[in-house]
Amino acid sequence: MAEAPKQQMPARRKARKRALDVLYEADLRDRPPVEVLAGYIERIEKPRPEHLDYAVSLVEGVAAHLDRIDELLASYAEGWTLDRMPVVDRNLARIAVYELLYVDEIDDAVAISEAVELARQMSTDDSPRFLNGLLGRIAEYATR
Repeated sequence: MAEAPKQQMPARRKARKRALDVLYEADLRDRPPVEVLAGYIERIEKPRPEHLDYAVSLVEGVAAHLDRIDELLASYAEGWTLDRMPVVDRNLARIAVYELLYVDEIDDAVAISEAVELARQMSTDDSPRFLNGLLGRIAEYATR
């Protein structure tokens, strides 16, 4: 039983990475995320990885709440517009804000640290600090 949390983190991180791939592609191509997701799922070989369900729920959740998520990002991204954010950062922030607001079983600190960690691996040198600050402000707002 003590092993479960160790296995959960990599699976959830993989799910976030897959969700990021889909949201990034949808953003670049200006396509609905759920449409891009359908094509993405078709290309995945069977047996499908167990983390796929969480990735799907992230993409569908972000897509369903995109207007509200982007409104918060625009409000709290001091000095930045959504269009000016790197595409990776914008979509990592969308995933994290979705988790902050709508996924009760994910702690705020985990949602933020996962976004920061993925930014460290995949984005600019400034991205981890930028996302940490932005998501921290939104988490503060969300807990009021």
